[in-house]
Amino acid sequence: MHDNKEELAAILTSEQGKPLAEARGEINYGASFVEWFAEEGKRTYGDIIPSPFADRKIVVLKQPVGVCTLITPWNFPNAMILRKAGAALAAGCSVIVKPSEETPFSALALAELSQEAGFPDGVFNVVTCEKEQAKEVADAVCNHNDIAKISFTGSTRVGKLLMQNAAITVKKLSLELGGNAPLIVFNSADINVAVAGTIAAKFRNTGQTCVSPNRVFVQDKKYDEYVSKLAKAVSGLKLGDGFTEGVSLGPLINAAAVEKIERHIKDATNSGAKVVLGGQRESDLGDWYFQPTLLTDIPKNALMNCEETFGPVVGITKFSEEEEVLKLANDTQFGLAGYLFTEDYRQIWRVSENLHCGIVGANEGLLSTASAPFGGTKQSGFGKEGSKYGIDDYINIKYVCMGNLL
Repeated sequence: MHDNKEELAAILTSEQGKPLAEARGEINYGASFVEWFAEEGKRTYGDIIPSPFADRKIVVLKQPVGVCTLITPWNFPNAMILRKAGAALAAGCSVIVKPSEETPFSALALAELSQEAGFPDGVFNVVTCEKEQAKEVADAVCNHNDIAKISFTGSTRVGKLLMQNAAITVKKLSLELGGNAPLIVFNSADINVAVAGTIAAKFRNTGQTCVSPNRVFVQDKKYDEYVSKLAKAVSGLKLGDGFTEGVSLGPLINAAAVEKIERHIKDATNSGAKVVLGGQRESDLGDWYFQPTLLTDIPKNALMNCEETFGPVVGITKFSEEEEVLKLANDTQFGLAGYLFTEDYRQIWRVSENLHCGIVGANEGLLSTASAPFGGTKQSGFGKEGSKYGIDDYINIKYVCMGNLL
């Protein structure tokens, strides 16, 4: 992968749209999971448990779960495959990758590289299809007795359908589903750090990430300063073709993504929200380019507080007390990620423990790394990817009782 980074990055930018520099970063990020799990595979130790019986030994074996289907999204078409496949292959499982219909070429490129690397036939497989065939493929996977596990990253709606259908054959599941991440800026925060963290977390991949902060809450004493400095930072972001030097934001993935953003902005402004910056398509560049947007005074029941916007839009709400903002932050069915900015270390621990999500960024906007466990709670799914815990979802634990040894 490192030897072919430029070609892989160019494929990624061509089919997904993110800036080439970000695409190169994704290739490195994806490769880091292969490297991590190649080492972690050496540490899938079994166990010997002391037996209460003198003539018996209790032995624990760890074995691969079997054939795994990996259903991956379009927003990280390289890394989402490798985050799953690295763990599965290290555990000894063969994989069937079903990439998004929007971005199949990154998956096919990885299949080609697996062949060049010497993988035996049938170990790393890719199945592509048209959007109209996706349900048929998913049903076939769920009903096939030889497929032991499904790992899926995508919407909560589709994740629920997979859970329902996979129950027919009682498959093992890992689900990384929708998010509605809160980002909280407290009065004790360093506002420059908070703004930099917001830019990194929100505008990476043009806001099309599952851990992107969807709701921003700023405490009253720092509200005006944060809005002013964030507006200045956002205005410096460059929108354009991903292959153009210096571009910060590329196009959205399709027309439906643009229409959803417009619907969220219209809903918010109709209820009293104010547009500070942006708010429109950048039609000179194309129909799928949308201006980085900043809104304030977002009402509690606005669509962008209830649904994942998945675009370059920041909606800001003012709050007064910590207890108040924790209720607002946790008032969602999702629980993937959350962010907080404060210089008070007691508050970091207190709020981190009380946010109902699987990942917390404290004074940091970029969270994911191969050595850390990635996954959510509530209707954001279950299972972990990355870290020493990530391989566990691809392993069965077997107990062997050895008797009559005396």
